[in-house]
Amino acid sequence: MSAVGLDEVIESLINGSAKELERILDGDVICYFGAISPSYVRPFRNFIENIKDSSKVNRDRLEIILRTPGGSVETAERFVDVIRHHYNEIYFIIPDMAMSAGTIWCMSGDKIYMDYASSLGPIDPQVMAGDGSGFVPALGYLDKVEEITNKAYLSEADVVFLKGIDLAKLGLFEQAKELSVELLKTWLVKYKFRTWSHHRTNGQGDIVSDEEKMARAQQIAETLSDNTRWHSHGRNIDIKRVSALKLEIEDYSFDQSLKDAIRNYNDPLTSYADRMGIRFLLHHHSQSL
Repeated sequence: MSAVGLDEVIESLINGSAKELERILDGDVICYFGAISPSYVRPFRNFIENIKDSSKVNRDRLEIILRTPGGSVETAERFVDVIRHHYNEIYFIIPDMAMSAGTIWCMSGDKIYMDYASSLGPIDPQVMAGDGSGFVPALGYLDKVEEITNKAYLSEADVVFLKGIDLAKLGLFEQAKELSVELLKTWLVKYKFRTWSHHRTNGQGDIVSDEEKMARAQQIAETLSDNTRWHSHGRNIDIKRVSALKLEIEDYSFDQSLKDAIRNYNDPLTSYADRMGIRFLLHHHSQSL
């Protein structure tokens, strides 16, 4: 079998698996693979519009298989505007990992699906490097500046470091951090917590107030953005750690049929992208980009 023929077989299997997952979850299923970059906003908008325009079944729920190292939180906000324009319910499914801005994007979902091997990450906002070479995490810079400025005595190396800081860039880092926390809090209350009406842990089933939802969202945002807790921009936060934040996660670790359906779609698709060196991929069984 030729390489072209093999790819056609793989594509057919992937599309079939996507349709099966749609049948199980009763929603439109897409895969987002790659960084969350401003250059992908227009392709993402067109991709979602094409799915809605070509669909024979007008579904009101979108399930996003997400694998991303993170990227621009401003772009994640624009993605949310796009999908919420077309769908009332959004589910995020994380078979592998969704880091940084990917974690923030997940918080705009009504549900988040993970299994024991899935990972989210600290919400360390990323901004474009000054030389345009790519995104760099901001919290490390902010933490280093805070560490040095809180010292009683500055070494020569500290002075050199502070003199080399671009204050405009530092301000940009601070704004990115504030935006990340604010978006996470807003989306949790508006979407993830909107059906959270009664307490389950106090044994009394008391009604949950808006103030309590905001307080829980604030706590989660502060914890996920605490760089001193996670120590690394790329730290994996598994389902146990996420659940410990009192954030409800749909755990499909022991739902064999759902787990098989998710992996039958995600694994060959993302493996194919890795093998071909594809850095960004949008996929629906009716189209791919």
